[in-house]
Amino acid sequence: MSRYRGPRLRIVRRIGKLPGLTRKVSKKMNPPGQQGSSFNKKLSQFNIRLREKQKLRYHYGVTERQLLNYVKKARKKKGSSGKLLLTFLEMRLDNIIFRLGFAPTIMSAKQIINHGHILLNGKMVNIPSFACQPKQTLKVKNSQVSKNLLKKNIEFSENAVIPQHLTLNKESLEAKVNSLVNRKSISLIVNELLVIEYYSRKL
Repeated sequence: MSRYRGPRLRIVRRIGKLPGLTRKVSKKMNPPGQQGSSFNKKLSQFNIRLREKQKLRYHYGVTERQLLNYVKKARKKKGSSGKLLLTFLEMRLDNIIFRLGFAPTIMSAKQIINHGHILLNGKMVNIPSFACQPKQTLKVKNSQVSKNLLKKNIEFSENAVIPQHLTLNKESLEAKVNSLVNRKSISLIVNELLVIEYYSRKL
């Protein structure tokens, strides 16, 4: 299944607030569909787990295959599979760019990376899924186009809270990854254990 490119507010109305997908807020409260027929309908356990899985997919902008691979990777390591899954997703380069305020959404962050506006440890990286590590530094490419674009995005998101595992110098447009993400710093409201349960029958 490829990345979703349809109406974003339709997804927000269905599964809740997704800051990585869009900043827009729908005026409609009921879910999409024929007159929001499922608005008061009680969800099955499968549907509840499916919704949590979809939150991760749409928020982080990953494909079904990518998310499944992250789950497999998390289950192979020691520790809580749910927390490890969120850590893998949060430490992606596109998400780091989004959390720093360099991009209004994760989809926009992917474009910024693909177009070569970001340097990681002094080298250009154009892979949005690149896994960032502690002590790595990020810098905007020394180009007026790149600097103007990211300064504009930072001004647009100046009220955004920079998480503790990241440090940003707005003047020099430089940032540093201090550590792995803390669970409390994750902006998305999601039950990651339900996502692990959803995939448990497929693994």
